[in-house]
This record gives sequence, C-alpha cells and structure tokens, in this order.
Amino acid sequence: MCTVPVLSRVCRESYNEPLALYETLKRRGMDLVTVTDHDSIDAVEELRKYPDFFLSEEVTCTMPSGTEMHAGVYGIREQDHIELQRRRTDVESLLAYAAENRLFVTVNHLYSSLTGHRTEEDFAMFARDFHGVETMNGQILERANRLAGQFAARFGKPEIGGSDAHTMACVGRTYTDVNGARSVSDYLAGLRRGEGRPAGESGDFVKLNNAVFGIGGSLMREKPWMVLAGGLFAAIPVAVLANYVREVAFVWYWSRRTETAAAGGNAACAPVVAM
Repeated sequence: MCTVPVLSRVCRESYNEPLALYETLKRRGMDLVTVTDHDSIDAVEELRKYPDFFLSEEVTCTMPSGTEMHAGVYGIREQDHIELQRRRTDVESLLAYAAENRLFVTVNHLYSSLTGHRTEEDFAMFARDFHGVETMNGQILERANRLAGQFAARFGKPEIGGSDAHTMACVGRTYTDVNGARSVSDYLAGLRRGEGRPAGESGDFVKLNNAVFGIGGSLMREKPWMVLAGGLFAAIPVAVLANYVREVAFVWYWSRRTETAAAGGNAACAPVVAM
C-alpha cells in the first residue's frame, strides 16, 4: 500500500501484475529480469519459473541516526527476505547478515528526500559500509542521479540503475548492463566487481506526474466508487510540483554538505574497497 496518509488505506503503490511486467520487460530488451518491491517478494510466486528471473527487494531500513533509507538487495532467496525484514530496523545487523551471505546491498536514491531527512552520519555510513550505490533511478532528478554517480566514484562503489517504475509505462526504461554476463550468477558477480553500467532515463516533473495519474486511474478501475473522489485528482499536479521543489532543495542542500565534507577530508567518509 502507498504511504500517503488516508490513501494508504485504499491505494497501492503499484498495480502492475508480475506476468505482464515480465513480458513487457522482455519486449523492451531486458536479458534478465528482477523485481524490487518495497519490503515484499510476492512477485516470486509467478516468476520463479523463468530462468532469467532473479529475486531482489527494496528494504526500508532504519539507520543508527533514526532516519530511514531504502536499500536494494539483489539476488536473494526467500529465507533471506525473512532475515532482511527481521533486521531492517537495525541496518548494521542487516549489513552483517548480507556480508555473511554474500548479498549485494546498495544505497537507493541517495540524494532524494523520499524517505525523509538525512544526517551527515548517514552519508558516512553509506560511504563506509554499503556495497554499491544506485546512480541511475528512473524517477529521480537527473542532477540527483549525477551526484550519486560522483559519490560512487569518490568512494569506489559499484553502480547500479533501475526504473523504480510504479506503472507499466516506465518499466525497463532505466536498467543496469553488465557486459559479457551470460547468466544470473555472471550478472550478480559483475555487479559486485563494479562492472555494472547504469543506463536509461532519469525522472522529471512530467514523468512523475504521469505516474501518479496512472496509479490513480488503476485505483478507480479497481475501486469504482473512488470516482466520487475524482475531484481530488485535480490537485495531483500541485502536490507533485511541491514534491519536485522539495527534491530540488534536498539535492542542493546535501550536494553542498557532502562536497564540503569531501573537500575537508572528512575521516568518516574515507574510501573503502567495495564488497
């Protein structure tokens, strides 16, 4: 379910069906397919039969500072999902489990306010303890993606990209290429070695606005009585614009703070060798 107050009771974050999603991705040229639902692996039930599908997840984690962030965890098993969810309020425990089980963990949408505020300690932990960085997100501002790429380069982190698509229109428009990978195991090994090359589209106001309208349309098809609240959809562009302005401000603020820390040689953000 979506996290917007009131709508969280009736509206889902996505109405994509797993099989339709898989078929669309294949038509758009994806050799391998994964799904990173928020704190869920329900898509595996319908897609496990495909040899070119592998299971992943976007885990909502609580940082030691008390802030939240989204971590991408790739190539997991169903028992890993159980442990990741059990440990997601203790990100240090989650990362220790991932290291023990050779799971690849990324910081997603690093320069976005999607999960709330950040602290300097958060960025230091991202640089020190996470294996990779999502540097091409299909719903995030181009500048935010570019800054995430600079962050990954500064700290020697493997890069990954993904569509972050909540509607079918955007799936497969942003992706990660691992040159020469012939199987899921080759692909995941390439990601860990830093051979991933993110490509595709970033996000913008129009793209996000269309996605929200798409979700609203799916909601009304599923729950026809919601047409009575159709007038609320007139406010969508205003809400999306407010979010856009907040994202721009977040990117501006944290780009300055992290660049200043790097220029000052902040020991907490010393480069480390990636997993």
